Amino acid sequence: MQRKLRERVIVEDQLGTVRTVAGLDVGPEGDGRVMRAAVAVLSFPDLKTADQVVARRPASFPYIPGLLSFREIPALLDALAKLGAMPDLLLCDGQGLAHPRRFGLACHLGVLTGMPSIGVAKSLLVGEHGLLPQARGSWRPLVHKGEIVGAALRTRSGVAPVYVSIGHRVSLATAIDYVLACAPKYRLPETTRAAHRLASGP
Repeated sequence: MQRKLRERVIVEDQLGTVRTVAGLDVGPEGDGRVMRAAVAVLSFPDLKTADQVVARRPASFPYIPGLLSFREIPALLDALAKLGAMPDLLLCDGQGLAHPRRFGLACHLGVLTGMPSIGVAKSLLVGEHGLLPQARGSWRPLVHKGEIVGAALRTRSGVAPVYVSIGHRVSLATAIDYVLACAPKYRLPETTRAAHRLASGP
């Protein structure tokens, strides 16, 4: 299914004026049988809270590396459906094209919803990159099997990078720009930080 849906990913910019950005995160509740999905919508570019929702759904798919989207997306779709208005851009806490089959969570969610999306991961799943300068804004292409699948991006000087990749309807260069704009102070974008608080809260 991932290989089939991968053909529908759009890697060029097809997004209009971005006035709202959303962070998405999912955390397990209790013994892990329930998925708690959070969506935090922030105004852009000032990154003020505009909306936030939480949805819970029983986990219907086991935890399998590389297939995480099948476990998380049902609850994320429930959460998106609860929003008062759809955001202009999704920043997913996970991979996009930087995935063994080029179809991580950000691609999967973008294709299913038709919304522009970016993957912003805290750790490396596939690929290698060259030496990354210490300054904020520095980045190097992330290469896997001879293909550029994303970028290692320094969002804060002297701090470990994040891994940015195309989700859907956003080019890599544009994705890097938006991630930097959404991470003015910390390593992780404000969208991710807000969604994580919601996904792991009471």
